[in-house]
Amino acid sequence: MGVLSNLEPQAVFDFFEEISAIPHGSGNTREISDYLVRFAEARQLQYHRDELGNVIIKKAASKGYEDKEAIMLQGHVDMVAVKKPGSKIDLEKEGLKLRVEGDNLFAEDTSLGGDDGIAVAYELALLDADGLKHPPLECVFTVDEEIGLIGAGAIDLSCCRAKRMINLDSEDEGVFLAGCAGGMRVDCRLPLEREEVQGISCLITIGGLRGGHSGVEIHKERGNSNVLAGRFLLYVKQKLRFRILEINGGLADNAIPRETKLRLVVADIFALEAAAEEFDRMIKQELQTKDPEVFCRFEMLKPGTFCTVTWEDSQKAAAFIGCMPAGVQANSAEVKGLVETSLNMGLMSSSDKELVLGFSLRSSYEGAKEGLKNQLFALTEGLGGSASFTGNYPGWAYRKDSPLRETMVRIYEEMYNKKAIVEAIHAGLECGFFVGKIPELDCVSIGPDMQNIHTTEETMSISSVARTWEFLCRVLEEV
Repeated sequence: MGVLSNLEPQAVFDFFEEISAIPHGSGNTREISDYLVRFAEARQLQYHRDELGNVIIKKAASKGYEDKEAIMLQGHVDMVAVKKPGSKIDLEKEGLKLRVEGDNLFAEDTSLGGDDGIAVAYELALLDADGLKHPPLECVFTVDEEIGLIGAGAIDLSCCRAKRMINLDSEDEGVFLAGCAGGMRVDCRLPLEREEVQGISCLITIGGLRGGHSGVEIHKERGNSNVLAGRFLLYVKQKLRFRILEINGGLADNAIPRETKLRLVVADIFALEAAAEEFDRMIKQELQTKDPEVFCRFEMLKPGTFCTVTWEDSQKAAAFIGCMPAGVQANSAEVKGLVETSLNMGLMSSSDKELVLGFSLRSSYEGAKEGLKNQLFALTEGLGGSASFTGNYPGWAYRKDSPLRETMVRIYEEMYNKKAIVEAIHAGLECGFFVGKIPELDCVSIGPDMQNIHTTEETMSISSVARTWEFLCRVLEEV
């Protein structure tokens, strides 16, 4: 008996539990891709897998629906695999420990991967079911969405006939997404010189933050531990001499970082401790509503001789981090509440020879995205560093005339006696790539209620999963 065996719809939750037992963090998707191939072969379903591991599985129409136009269902197989500090689980090799509490499904000490494991579970349940009414199905499973929509960018859809697609990568039931921002990842590298010096090593930890998805939750202006670390270094720079020993913060470029650690070497630990206490007071006051658990904590480690970043490069690194743009850069004038352009400093790490900052950039406009990229390049190069970008993906423009969306809105109102919400979002979706490959593609994105995706507090509503399944089956019956 699985943890989810008593939940309904049973097929959906059974498949979700099966895939949750397979490690499937971004960049680690070969095993789940193999699982999809075995699934298709066992049911004698037509399938295609490419070199990256993207899988397309087709199912013939149910009886009486043979003349209906095919429809595509799509989701990604990778998840943002993060764990709580101190957790011993190895997400590269181990599955998730699923738990149920009331109406919520979550994973013990890790992210849940509901984004986008529930899409995979829905598609598998549809492909496995007997007795459902539906047109020809083309179920598409893409890899590495969370690290730049890599699978969607490379997938060949020439074997597909569908001109309609339901993307299953949304997190709000009853909200139908009809447009999204484009984005890219930018990595900025600053070379570092090191030398041996005597002093006292100290650890500064900035943490206690809520974090979140850098597209869906960037407008909440929660604290970013990497950005706060940059501010801290600039603040301390005015008060005492320090040298950087090590810096690490964040887990993914598109996740707002919750904790950053700075190992510094100083001569005056009392001055550093006092600065940390004052900075702690300042950020607690600033973020008392947006991020009330934030803290800046000082800890003395040990005296000794250390191979630190030079004084000059430590100051340069403080400027490098502290002067980078961050957060919301512009809001839409056309769509109320929609962020237009933003960036997230999601990753920060130091090695013996360099400091690397990893950003997720998003914008509704290609020109604004390009301008922000150029700004990061210029700031980095001005300090003697270098920058590169990857995972550049297009936005998905809102389509005024969408027969698929109109049908889904009508069905939703009939089933639940309330209006569906149609909107565009700032987060990136794979729909932009799919529309680029099939220009006439009519797209809608839906999904069940999820909270705190990309974090260890991620939850998914069990009742919402059931309602979304019922809605999806009804849509396939009528389109």
